[in-house]
Amino acid sequence: MFHYIKGELVMTDPTTAVVDCGGIGYKMTVSQNTLSHLTRLGERVCLYTHFYIREDALDLLGFYSEAELAAFRLLITVSGVGPKAAMAILSVMSPEKFALAVSRGDHKAIAKAQGVGAKTAARVVLELKDKVAKTFAAEADTDGDELAELSVKPLGNTEEAIAALMVLGYTRQESKAALKGVDPMLPLEAMITAALRKMSLNL
Repeated sequence: MFHYIKGELVMTDPTTAVVDCGGIGYKMTVSQNTLSHLTRLGERVCLYTHFYIREDALDLLGFYSEAELAAFRLLITVSGVGPKAAMAILSVMSPEKFALAVSRGDHKAIAKAQGVGAKTAARVVLELKDKVAKTFAAEADTDGDELAELSVKPLGNTEEAIAALMVLGYTRQESKAALKGVDPMLPLEAMITAALRKMSLNL
């Protein structure tokens, strides 16, 4: 319905933010990560949105970046994970950390989110890693030998960053292009952040 809402930040509380756009106050449910980027009332902000329809309510959710929005939309595709659990996960980790946790199979990091148990966290990792594996297989630019090598050899920083970006819904080709020129000696989270920034500038 709305891709983003841009306007003046007029109110925040621990779970919501209100943005005045053209005299209309849009109240959005937000994560703690998004709140940490909304530092001053009265400032102009841009929040990417997801409109969630339930039988008994219509909820507007706001995200400080398209990467966080992408992570949310992927999370709610996992069986048993609704908006509340997805927002809880994104409140304890950035999109970059979430993508790395999934790509590394670190379900314990995801289970730290309030109300998200070990079984749900394990299901998040299992289902999203499976999606990435299928996408990787379909998009690999070799005849399959590359996948065989990756299954027995540790991933290099660039390949691990590609896998994490694919968790966020980017294709392998998009991820490789975004990482071109990014120093592979940087910490993985910094590599992913740089790639995400580059892709946002190319929109």
